[in-house]
Amino acid sequence: MKEIRVEDLVRQFSLKVLAGEDHLQKAITQPRVHRPGLEFVGHFDFFPTERIQILGRKEINFLHKQTKEERKIRIGNIVHYHPPCFIVTTGEKGLTYLRHHCNEEGIPLLVTEIPETTSEYITKLDAYLVKKLAEETYIHGVCINVFGMGILLRGDSGVGKSETAHTLIGRGHRLVADDIVVLKKLSPQTLLGTHDEKSKEFLALRSIGLINVVRSYGLKAFQNETRISLDIELTRWQKDTLNNELEQRPEFKEYLGVKVPSIEIQLQPGRDVAGLIEAAANNWYLRQQGYSAASDFMHRLEEE
Repeated sequence: MKEIRVEDLVRQFSLKVLAGEDHLQKAITQPRVHRPGLEFVGHFDFFPTERIQILGRKEINFLHKQTKEERKIRIGNIVHYHPPCFIVTTGEKGLTYLRHHCNEEGIPLLVTEIPETTSEYITKLDAYLVKKLAEETYIHGVCINVFGMGILLRGDSGVGKSETAHTLIGRGHRLVADDIVVLKKLSPQTLLGTHDEKSKEFLALRSIGLINVVRSYGLKAFQNETRISLDIELTRWQKDTLNNELEQRPEFKEYLGVKVPSIEIQLQPGRDVAGLIEAAANNWYLRQQGYSAASDFMHRLEEE
């Protein structure tokens, strides 16, 4: 199971530590946060204890209105479950009682640098956690963003994946990863492609060597991550294997349980592979909009 540490949150979001300074190594394994409400009134049947607990204006105002003894009971009931940390989004005023409980139980109490809207902060934090804790895998290939769509280029070593990516970069598209592509599952339908940090911005070209696409072509040549929309396998030319059907039957490649539309493009000297990839990306986009060139063509024939 993937995990991050509370101290990672402190650095990422510039959080102030009010209590539990010695426990910032606590692990966070859940990609969603929780905002305790029913728990403050004693209902714990579905309390997600492994999630970060967010305290916004409603929760803090509720606690402020309680007597000292009531606060002790309500907060004590929650800290007893030892969640990884508490984050307060409304500022640090009047939190002495909360700080006391967190210090006693060894739970980090964190506060946003400036008061923030709780719902907006939760959205931002959830997005960060989902990416950091997402199930992931590594594949050999190239990831490139073409017309705003993430495309995986696969194929045998030496087939020309990186060279094709270089041509696409020259046409204004963006490299995401070369050689090692990291795939992260953000949801049952969403696959994110990115690099492994070490190879960030680098493209390896046979006979040329390693190039840094940002240094060579500017910031527009690189993108840190992209949602994968299409999988393309580059294969060596095989005579008499390509068909001329008006529309290819949909095929899919599965990664981490997510199905991605997949096509094969055969390579041959003089064939504009980069242009074919652009055409495949445009065709995929039109299909997503409900348009089929083959259906349109057949409709015209039927009208004659």
